Amino acid sequence: MQGIDVHVVPVGDRWAVETEGVGRETFDTQAEAIAAGAERAKQTKVELFIHGRDGQIRERNSFGHDPRDVKG
Repeated sequence: MQGIDVHVVPVGDRWAVETEGVGRETFDTQAEAIAAGAERAKQTKVELFIHGRDGQIRERNSFGHDPRDVKG
């Protein structure tokens, strides 16, 4: 599963953590989905994309191998 990014997306009135090839896990709140998505992204060392209700990416976090000379 290495290299497959994790997405937190709206699904109806719930929030889901989606990973290609793994499937979808749904949660009551976006905060719960973000926490679960972050944990999954950390374990697999990939990117976490957090989408808003409009489907647009509102935040992106890297849990992969970032270059050491990148500030921030």
